[in-house]
Amino acid sequence: MIAPNWIRNSILRREKAEPLRNELHSRKLHTICEEAKCPNIGDCFARGTATFLIMGDTCTRNCRFCAVKNGIPKPLDWKEPERIAEEVRNLGLKHTVITSPSRDDLPDGGASFFAMTTKEIKRINPETTVEVLIPDFKGEIDALRKVIDSGIDVLSHNVETIPRLYPRVRPKALYSRSLNLLKEASTYSSSLPIKSGLMLGLGEKKEEVLDVMKDLRRVNCNILTIGQYLRPSGKELPVERYVPPEEFQEFKVLGEKMGFDFVASAPLVRSSYRAKEALSNFRKKR
Repeated sequence: MIAPNWIRNSILRREKAEPLRNELHSRKLHTICEEAKCPNIGDCFARGTATFLIMGDTCTRNCRFCAVKNGIPKPLDWKEPERIAEEVRNLGLKHTVITSPSRDDLPDGGASFFAMTTKEIKRINPETTVEVLIPDFKGEIDALRKVIDSGIDVLSHNVETIPRLYPRVRPKALYSRSLNLLKEASTYSSSLPIKSGLMLGLGEKKEEVLDVMKDLRRVNCNILTIGQYLRPSGKELPVERYVPPEEFQEFKVLGEKMGFDFVASAPLVRSSYRAKEALSNFRKKR
């Protein structure tokens, strides 16, 4: 399926990412932007922003939409949190996003490493806000609380798609588990912004998307991102449909009516899209 003009014309040339890409590689740092082949990498890297990928570049799961390689991960690099904190300072970031592959091989799913990275960023960059985009930690609530207690400013976990498509799109994940994780986060820390994201174009119906949005509001999710699924390579699931911009706008309007504090909904929106602005909006409304 050929991508329509509103997709092709919006993606800046990836060459613009080279300067920051080379700097990050020299510091042995990974970004989800590069590993997941994000279409916005040229735009974000050109502006000096990136979403750091901690705990290596190998995932223990096999989500069918994701380009991050799966297999047996390497041992943790305990100096990585300090290197990331220093790079946040070098880039002058006022808001940074930290994510990871699923690390089901670790006792707490990597929650301790998220906490360590957050604390190190805050130590070196006390004015920087930290957003974490976490895996589901197999539903372990103690692991979730460990991350929240580290001083994060935004807790994000993506449901990614509608429940009906989970067996095909996220075979090792559970919709109910992801939803419960967000619920537990909002219950444990009622003042913490809770965020999630959805991809469209994998065969979902409008009513199913709206049902997921309602589910997210029921667990007090405050911030929502909705974007077009783009096939990273020939190995991942094909695109079933390119959703036109006006439909994304409709979901944005409906989401705001449901009570989300911030909704970013457009073809190239990804989890970290306008992340700092989303946090600012949440705080203003509180």
